[in-house]
Amino acid sequence: MGGSRAGIGARVTRSGPHSKPQRRATGSSAPARAKGAQARAEAPLDRESALARRPLVEPSSSRAPASDGSDGRLRGVDLPRIGAAVREILLAVGDDPDREGLRETPERVARMYDELLVGTDGSPDAHLGVTFEQVHDEMIVLRDVPFYSICEHHLMPFFGTCSVAYIPGDRIVGLSKLARVVEHLARRLQLQERLTTEIADAIERVIAPIGVAVKVEAEHLCMTMRGVRKPGSRMVTTVTRGAFRDSLATRQEFLDAVGARAR
Repeated sequence: MGGSRAGIGARVTRSGPHSKPQRRATGSSAPARAKGAQARAEAPLDRESALARRPLVEPSSSRAPASDGSDGRLRGVDLPRIGAAVREILLAVGDDPDREGLRETPERVARMYDELLVGTDGSPDAHLGVTFEQVHDEMIVLRDVPFYSICEHHLMPFFGTCSVAYIPGDRIVGLSKLARVVEHLARRLQLQERLTTEIADAIERVIAPIGVAVKVEAEHLCMTMRGVRKPGSRMVTTVTRGAFRDSLATRQEFLDAVGARAR
């Protein structure tokens, strides 16, 4: 999981394997940086300038080289192969795969993975294919979309909610389409950090908004049931693009809307 980040304008250094993080002095540039941050926070959003600055987006996921955000692997789930592998696991842990309670378990597990990993097929962009002329030039927020995913490190579930916001450029999409993008990208072997980024990538790539922001909050069973065993711990990841990154005030408006605070 990703660690905590130092505050804006600070650098973290370590002098040894057990040394505490120290903030390195930033010298005379610190007041100028603080003044610039204050100016960004107070300045109103200039739509024309923001539209002109919209980047041509390239996919950021190292696993997904396709320009449409599709997963870069072979399509489909090999049910017999998964079933055979599960049978071997049952034997390896010392159980009898032919006893009554386990006799159909390999097939059940294979069908489960076929359902949980359906997002491996196709591109999330297809869910954003129908757009409408922009009739609203303020922030649009869809908050607390529930999702389930499978962590690729231990093949254990992580689950939580995702909130998405964007400031329209020329086009808007139906809110249900944003939820479908979240669902599609969660139904893969995933990392929460990458899931957050891929959701932002898809929205920015297809509808070219002035800005997009994504917040994902989730509980990971790999640290609830094993390892550190801390039930109730939740990981929060955010991605901001365009106006949400450039303007602290716009970013704070998003965080307020989804029940978080800027740090």
